[in-house]
Amino acid sequence: MTRFPHRVVLHKDLPVPMPDGVVLLADRYIPIGVSAPPAILIRSPYGRRGLFGLAYGRAFARHGFQVILQSCRGGFGSGGELTPLDEQDDGLATVEWMRAQPWYGGSFAMHGPSYLGYAQWAIAPHAGPDLKAMATQVTASQFRDAAYVGGSFALEATLSWSTLTAMMSGPLAGAAVLFAPRRTQRAVMSGRPVGEFDLLAAGRTLPFFQEVLTHHADPAVPFWKKRDFSATVGEVDAAVTMTGGWYDVFLPWQLKDYAAMRAAGRRPHLTIGPWHHADVRHGRLANLDALHWFRAHLLGDASGLRASPVRLYVTGAGMWRDYEDWPVPGMTRRRWHLQPGFGLGEAGPANSPPDRYRYHPARPTPVIGGPTLLGNSAPRDNRRLEARSDVLVYTGEALREDLDLIGPVTAEIYLRSSTPYTDLVVRVCDVHADGTSLNVCEGVRRLLPGVPPTDEEGVRRVDVDLWPIAHRFRRGHRVRVQVASGAYPRLARNLGTGEPLGTGSTAVPADQEVFHDPARPSALYLPHARA
Repeated sequence: MTRFPHRVVLHKDLPVPMPDGVVLLADRYIPIGVSAPPAILIRSPYGRRGLFGLAYGRAFARHGFQVILQSCRGGFGSGGELTPLDEQDDGLATVEWMRAQPWYGGSFAMHGPSYLGYAQWAIAPHAGPDLKAMATQVTASQFRDAAYVGGSFALEATLSWSTLTAMMSGPLAGAAVLFAPRRTQRAVMSGRPVGEFDLLAAGRTLPFFQEVLTHHADPAVPFWKKRDFSATVGEVDAAVTMTGGWYDVFLPWQLKDYAAMRAAGRRPHLTIGPWHHADVRHGRLANLDALHWFRAHLLGDASGLRASPVRLYVTGAGMWRDYEDWPVPGMTRRRWHLQPGFGLGEAGPANSPPDRYRYHPARPTPVIGGPTLLGNSAPRDNRRLEARSDVLVYTGEALREDLDLIGPVTAEIYLRSSTPYTDLVVRVCDVHADGTSLNVCEGVRRLLPGVPPTDEEGVRRVDVDLWPIAHRFRRGHRVRVQVASGAYPRLARNLGTGEPLGTGSTAVPADQEVFHDPARPSALYLPHARA
């Protein structure tokens, strides 16, 4: 966005009536000298002035689009009460209002990251043929699976977002993004039951946080069914471009949306960079990607589009690569086995006893680096974590040549636990020649009685989905796998008792055994890619 051919006029506080009588407010950015320009609709719970107005309103209006930037219900002048993730009815009513305006030119697009992108998916299948394009960033069509990642509870992300949105209606609204993570950290370290954390972080009970606790692990309840738009992603006719980050909390589900569109015969574009969710670095690239996309699909100018639909940044190599699809063509999944003596490699395991560790919820295994919502998720040295007695560490031989791993990552771990209620956390690290161990990706699976089932000796085969990756392990580096049962405070502690998530207080330690013999070959499936 380097050339600005149009001056912009701003019409503030346009009233947008909803069917229930509530009035939402919107600002309209208008390029001077353009007759009935295509519209870009952006619906946000985070305000519509300041940086939002500059980055989303003026930035696109200067290039010949009119931008309607609306505040969602219950915030920044819009009436009603905020009902998080309940955006379909208001979104569709806004589209109908827009169509009825004399300035509407007959076509529109939608744009925005995170919640703003989720609000796009909420209405896209039903918005009509005049919705020509969408640009979504670090988002997904449903947030439930990110809130209960692997069946565990994404405590830090859920509490920090609930606190953030609560603070936006108070005197600290402008600094909410700074204060919310600090207050969240104070709450999660208090030792109080999870159900009291919102009171500690925000100073009051937060209905959304309590709803998420109440409906934990139950996707069929109306609360989540009303907020899950993943089933209709393939019905979206608009052209979609997606931008994500390797360390983003929503990446696995964003890629599921991509796969759903591909299965329906669509051809979305996908860009994944070395970014975390709140990373300001991806904003300029995402806006530029959206501008080229909107020019192509609303103005008929495809000159800014790249030839290949998929562009990935390969971490560890520091380079971008273009592909025709995701997973990338030519990728092969190979088993890397956990081996006796805490080794790791493609050779099958030998007969050996299991490795053991004890997880105690009163001293939960912490997390260092990895996907967070508001914090910096950049890779960090994990050696301090790996020195703990409640973390098993398996390390491969020094690589003789560069190893590029690009694609989905899964683990198959054979585990016996002293309690039927426990978590299994698996993490992949890149060990440098000097011993630095940087986290690359991770995943978790929460175990319940009979899920997954045990064999006659009480051993379960636990399948864990990790974050996808595009990473080069350089020659001389080593691939490392951590196995643990906690990642606090990113994930809520598993107390080992099955007590309700919000009120549980009794902590039972879990004695864990990880098997790696020919009959129970624990392994990691890694996506080997062509160089």
